[in-house]
Amino acid sequence: MAKAKAESGLPDPVVRWRELVDIVEDARQRYYVHDSATLSDVEYDAIFRELELLELAHPELVSADSPTQAVGGERSEMFEPVEHLQRLLSLDNAFSAEELAAWAGRLERELGSLPSLLCELKVDGLAVDIVYERGRLRSLATRGDGRVGEDVTYNVRFIPGIPRVLTPAPGHPVPDLVEVRGEVYFPVVDFDSLNAEMLELGLSPFANARNAGAGTLRQRVDRREQELAAARGRGAGERGAAAVARLQADLDRAVRRLARLQLVVHGVGIWQGHEPAAQSEAYVALRGWGLPTSDRIRIVERLDDVSEFIEFYGLHRHDVEHEIDGVVVKVDDLATQGRLGSTSRAPRWAIAYKYPPEVVRTRLLDIEVNVGRTGRVTPFAVMAPVKVAGSTVAMATLHNEQEVRRKGVLIGDLVFLRKAGDVIPEVLGPVVEERTGDERAFVMPTHCPSCGTMLAPSKEADVDIRCPNARSCSSQLRERVFHVASRAALDIEGLGFKAAVALLEEGVISDEGDVLLLGADDLRRSQFFTRDGGEGAERPLTANAEKLLVELEAAKARPLWRVLVALSIRHVGPTAAQALAREFGDLDVIAAASVDELSVVEGVGPIIAEAVLEWFGVDWHREVVDKWRRAGVRLTQEHVATGPRPLDGLTVVITGTVEGWSRDAATLAVQERGGKVSGSVSKKTDFVVVGENPGSKHEKAIALGRPVLDAAGFGVLLEQGPEAGREAALPPEE
Repeated sequence: MAKAKAESGLPDPVVRWRELVDIVEDARQRYYVHDSATLSDVEYDAIFRELELLELAHPELVSADSPTQAVGGERSEMFEPVEHLQRLLSLDNAFSAEELAAWAGRLERELGSLPSLLCELKVDGLAVDIVYERGRLRSLATRGDGRVGEDVTYNVRFIPGIPRVLTPAPGHPVPDLVEVRGEVYFPVVDFDSLNAEMLELGLSPFANARNAGAGTLRQRVDRREQELAAARGRGAGERGAAAVARLQADLDRAVRRLARLQLVVHGVGIWQGHEPAAQSEAYVALRGWGLPTSDRIRIVERLDDVSEFIEFYGLHRHDVEHEIDGVVVKVDDLATQGRLGSTSRAPRWAIAYKYPPEVVRTRLLDIEVNVGRTGRVTPFAVMAPVKVAGSTVAMATLHNEQEVRRKGVLIGDLVFLRKAGDVIPEVLGPVVEERTGDERAFVMPTHCPSCGTMLAPSKEADVDIRCPNARSCSSQLRERVFHVASRAALDIEGLGFKAAVALLEEGVISDEGDVLLLGADDLRRSQFFTRDGGEGAERPLTANAEKLLVELEAAKARPLWRVLVALSIRHVGPTAAQALAREFGDLDVIAAASVDELSVVEGVGPIIAEAVLEWFGVDWHREVVDKWRRAGVRLTQEHVATGPRPLDGLTVVITGTVEGWSRDAATLAVQERGGKVSGSVSKKTDFVVVGENPGSKHEKAIALGRPVLDAAGFGVLLEQGPEAGREAALPPEE
């Protein structure tokens, strides 16, 4: 058989099976025992799926010790063993709606109809087994191989979130013996600071908060305490004092990390006493005894409702305090769970729907630099393209030279890459264990790659390196022209990056000042904005050119704050620009103001004030303003008569197309009444105004419980104030 396969050019299934088994077992050892994953979740899932399909095609390969027949995980020899009262199983995975439907179909065939299903979040933490005897904690153990785990009970004394004594609850007496299952996790809010600490120690960062939680829980704090006590007993002068200080710092760091751990309970094993009838009923009892259970569960009767739950948390996974990598769907009735039983590794009554991975591994091919519109030179990673969070990524910013050193990445490294939803891709750090010695360090250029000017920090304490040739550097020029047309600035549709490059390279414009002076005759000089009119005929303008001319006229009437943003003054974004426009009302007045006058404006401060003063002190910057003045750009803020300010101190987010309002008019209306307009929804947001196609901001507002207003409700808010606005808010289901 092997010979036939070899002759056909296909791999020998036996050889491939062994290769896959070796890869999976090595990955499990690193993941569960060493808390140092060198495969990303997506790589592991793909390899495990290939192994399952290979065994399905060749049943003779399946053996009792195959990874597909065993629960993932192993027990380290560093801890004492604990045998679980009831075996901890893994979960089968679904990666698509079709696979989820196939699982539900098997339930219907087995049971005659689809039973009630419990949906809950799949916490990306460390699976643990906790046993309470007569209400007191007996043991806390890791999953291990599903039968035997590691005894980490000693560490519970440092984890406030895990109760050591259960409190009886009305209607739910504490059983004489109860075994519960849960996930210990490291909160997302602490994850970045922990990784910064790892990088400072010269270690690979944790790929995700799950590894961080596992590494934190599986610490031998007792040994650290013993070593510290022994060092104190030895004394030995200055050298001994240094050793004591080092051991004390190490112990303190371990205890601080343990104190950050949280627990969420999601299952039961042995239960001696009055047993609940359903999983959801068990959760009520567990919560009553003081064990933390999730409040993000839902009991549903239809598969469509399961899909809705999955879709909702796919959009809102970053609103949760811990990392999640999917949704777990379980049969709620415990008797039915028992009837369905399990395979050798997973229950038939539950399945995990996995979301696309947000952390992957890829090769760092090079580190190049980009020169931005204010001259900042930013290193960025050029990587082997990889799919992460639903999109293919080949580049990621590295911010500055200091950040490259802090992360410890070398060109040629295998790196962990994170992309959380719409967030800009981020290189977390290198997979140090995979280095070959061929990697090389990044060296920041000394001269601008675009114009050759020597680079230098703009200020003595500035970590950013900049090209000082602001006026003539080709990179800065095209970035500034492109920025003028951006949505944050003058919002000129039709003037994208390619158009900006073409206008500069063809000599139609010399800088951003010329953009708003463009007319039809100017655009006819551009190949980009004209089309072939036939032999000897004048090249006519394209439809895009005609549209751009209309957009340019509209841009000249944009409010003053947008003009300020479009000028590319360092540090002046929409918030500071709105504050300056509101306070001074005229660009010439802003240009003539002192640092003291500028810095007292709320939301400005001395750094922005210095940047504004410095910008207007440059001759060619004032020439840009003069060109825009000649073009008819409005350089003053329209004011209405001073009246009541009912929105003083309130923050409003406007998203989508609000009927009867342009974005600028709606923003101005809020500002004139004392409110602030923000671009992002948070717990500090007071109102979210939604129009057509509001996108994720609307969804986040609902998740955070912020009042949501339609166009009519917005009018109520403006005219009658916040109390009436809250009464006019839409119900969450709308």
